[in-house]
Amino acid sequence: MTEYQVIDSEQTVYRDGTIKLHGPDGFEGMRKAGRLAAQILDELTGFIQPGVTTGEIDDKVREMTLDGGAVPATMGYRGYQHSCCTSINHVICHGIPGDKALKDGDIVNVDVTPLLDGWHGDTSRMYLVGDVALKARRLVDVTYECLMLGIEAAGRPGARLGDIGAVIEAHARKNRYGVVQEFCGHGLGRLFHDAPEVIHTGRMGTGPLLKPGMFFTIEPMINLGRPHAKLLNDGWTAVTRDKSLSAQFEHSIGIKEDGGIEIFTESPKGLHHPPY
Repeated sequence: MTEYQVIDSEQTVYRDGTIKLHGPDGFEGMRKAGRLAAQILDELTGFIQPGVTTGEIDDKVREMTLDGGAVPATMGYRGYQHSCCTSINHVICHGIPGDKALKDGDIVNVDVTPLLDGWHGDTSRMYLVGDVALKARRLVDVTYECLMLGIEAAGRPGARLGDIGAVIEAHARKNRYGVVQEFCGHGLGRLFHDAPEVIHTGRMGTGPLLKPGMFFTIEPMINLGRPHAKLLNDGWTAVTRDKSLSAQFEHSIGIKEDGGIEIFTESPKGLHHPPY
């Protein structure tokens, strides 16, 4: 049985399996953190180009996060030592920034989470590097469509968690793409990762009821080939087993009192998906 917990802005929260329900203060905190996260990704649009290294992207993310009055939530998280994740081509998620330079034709996901005044703004976006092949562009387009279909499903009256995964899976499979199941979205707020887990496959009408005050991410990872993932020896980087391309978009959202959706991490400049 699903347990929900109504919390206030002063209450200490723990990852205890309950789904947290937030009030107006929580929404305001998430708006600020989410906006900063989106602004950081907006500013990367002119920076990401052939020859730029993932380490340079990480440095820029860290600088913008600190300038915005926040800290990168990923730094020190379970031993991770970087300000963002940079996942190129067949890397599904959690790619570690370093000396690797982007090449013409690459696709890259940048995932950021500024921690601002105690609230986590978690979002990721795809970038096209130079002249990108049509099949890669199509994968990126469909992945963004999967994200937005999942968000739309979450805003329907009486929606349940399984509805999100059901519409994402249906759209991906219609386009003959694989949906990664080893990684999922998650609850968040003053905790980086919390209940519920947001699986990107599922059946309509199943799972916990989506209630006002719930905050969580939707972040589908869609593969050009088969859905299977493999974790590399660094303990972080997840890649496609068949080395096919993978794409991902992520938003942090909240369920409003009227049952609608607020996207906390929407681009202030309207840079929702490439080409920007």
